[in-house]
Amino acid sequence: MSAVDLVEEAGFKAVEADNADEALAILQSGEPIHGVFTDIDMPGSIDGVGLANVVRKQWPGIVILVASGKRRVSEVQLPDGAHYFPKPYDAKSIIRTLEDRLPD
Repeated sequence: MSAVDLVEEAGFKAVEADNADEALAILQSGEPIHGVFTDIDMPGSIDGVGLANVVRKQWPGIVILVASGKRRVSEVQLPDGAHYFPKPYDAKSIIRTLEDRLPD
């Protein structure tokens, strides 16, 4: 199951980006985005950790979820309030975090 499928099956709307640059373009478009779920090793000019840090600085209210099956990150590398999920992640933990953190 992809992250998009997981989010949509939980009842949330998902907007998919193929890379960090596309994700930033979507955020800059003004489309209402409440959460970002990224992989650390996503393609683009910055990785998922870089994306998480840019999102936190420019859109501080957005919930940030970061996942990786290859690299571990420390809390120091992630912005305040970001949630890290090592792969294979537990889908219920992702959904619970979204339900707890996203606006109704």
